Amino acid sequence: MPEWLSSAWPVLAGLAGALLVLWLVLLVSLWLTKPDEIRLREAVRLLPDVLRLLRRLVGDTSLPRGVHLRLVLLLAYLALPFDLVPDFIPVLGYADDVIVVALVLRSVVRAAGPEALERHWPGTPEGLVAIRRLVRV
Repeated sequence: MPEWLSSAWPVLAGLAGALLVLWLVLLVSLWLTKPDEIRLREAVRLLPDVLRLLRRLVGDTSLPRGVHLRLVLLLAYLALPFDLVPDFIPVLGYADDVIVVALVLRSVVRAAGPEALERHWPGTPEGLVAIRRLVRV
């Protein structure tokens, strides 16, 4: 084994351990903040409208740059073939996307105002009420 690898081994092991602890903390926080079953079903039903909303929000040049960055990162996360929580884990496997979308949209609404959400919502008024409830506006 090369000298540099034997001296780097404790650092790499510590980094791997820290990442594992961080992932476990994330799992626990997702479990504690998971939406109830009714909100989860509403969010899944509204998925096409939410994706159109995200696309419209990204295209709005009047929104702050930080909002655009959050939305682009969210779209990239949703496009990735893997999740923070694997889909085979009951409840959390499918709920993690909903939770991440809700957290990012809540952050966007705080930064850009609820008017941006209302202005760009492509769905029904009932769907907007459900999204507002999901992001706690």
